[in-house]
Amino acid sequence: MVIVKLGKEKPNNQLTVKAQKGEFEILVTTTGELQAKSSIDITGPTELGNSRELRIREIKIQDLVPEGTLVDSGQYVGDLDRSEVSISLKDLKDELEKAESQFIKIQLDTTMQLRDLRDQLVNLKFEREEKQIVLDQSQFEPPATIRQAKIDLEKSDRAFDQAEKNYSLKKEQARADMREASINLEKARRKVIELENVISKFTIFAPSSGMVIYKKEWSGEKRKVGSTINPWDLSIATLPDLSSMLSKTFVNEIDISKVKSGQYVRIGIDAFPEKKYTGKVLEVANIGEQLPNTDAKVFEVLVSVDQADSILRPSMTTSNQIITEVFTDVVFLPLEAIHTNDSLSFVYTTSNKKQIIIPGVSNENHIIIEQGIQESEEVYLSIPEEEEKMKYSGLELIPVLKEREKQKKLNEQLKQQKAEERKIMKENNRQNGKNSFKKN
Repeated sequence: MVIVKLGKEKPNNQLTVKAQKGEFEILVTTTGELQAKSSIDITGPTELGNSRELRIREIKIQDLVPEGTLVDSGQYVGDLDRSEVSISLKDLKDELEKAESQFIKIQLDTTMQLRDLRDQLVNLKFEREEKQIVLDQSQFEPPATIRQAKIDLEKSDRAFDQAEKNYSLKKEQARADMREASINLEKARRKVIELENVISKFTIFAPSSGMVIYKKEWSGEKRKVGSTINPWDLSIATLPDLSSMLSKTFVNEIDISKVKSGQYVRIGIDAFPEKKYTGKVLEVANIGEQLPNTDAKVFEVLVSVDQADSILRPSMTTSNQIITEVFTDVVFLPLEAIHTNDSLSFVYTTSNKKQIIIPGVSNENHIIIEQGIQESEEVYLSIPEEEEKMKYSGLELIPVLKEREKQKKLNEQLKQQKAEERKIMKENNRQNGKNSFKKN
């Protein structure tokens, strides 16, 4: 932590400060939100997401215990609205009734049809036997009479064989019709049983002990009474593990390159300003995103909280100081004490000099002085009244400053050149992809 002690006021109320030497931190400061590292979801019936037959798109939350309620495993948490699914259940029961009627109808129709065919077969069999008797008794009749008896018997045989085959086909068809009717009946019955089973689970109970925290939607709004769930996202609330917390924060694209996993973080809680915690960067997102109602691109960063505290709750606002770099035994001054003239950086010393300096890296409030100022040297925080009388000191540092400025411009050019090369390469890849698609 950098602490600057202001010097005494000089005449005409000109504030001064002494250069300090010590530890210097580079910080990325963000706001975030607490969330549990792990949690158990409280969901609606899982069958809603597993079954394609039910076709229920949305279900309204009818009742929900207040957020923050402590519950035991199996304790009541909430209720889902049954009104729409009750209509669906009535429709399914109507379909089941139709399937049952159809099954009975097919069963009766096939029974009667097969009975008629069996009667027909019996009659044809008797008729064939009669024709056979006539033929047997015509042995001493004229040839024409015998010939006619044979023809009548052959016709009777063919009629019987045809009826027998027709009976076999009708029997197979009847079996197929009964199978189909049975399958449709079973399917209709299963839908009713399945929906009744789902509706019986519309009263939600806690799967474990813990504190009920309402589920957050992608929009950031919390689910509550009147919100809806769907088969793809059945979560109503969560039971977070409060013994292990995270601070979820977002870092802008300018600072994200400084943030790495494992860096130490100082964490504050807006609700309890007197409380301070420590943590480490756990995870840094590789892909940026745009927050709602802003054009800035940010990257999600997860920070683990080292300490467990019963007062910590999910969704509490956090302040996070990510320590991205630490310099030891360096001289530093407040940023407002530094002045520039073209490429020169300098300070106004109380010994009436414009002391040229070599500035180093800075944080939000202070900057490291690599050369030009020693520990405890006193400088003005603003331009002194005697500024015109002061002469430059440390002119030997000018070549160093110019070389740095030259190197800075060169680095910027290289950076711009690489960006242009990446842009051209991306465009070439896009064109190659288009050409390849046209060939195919």
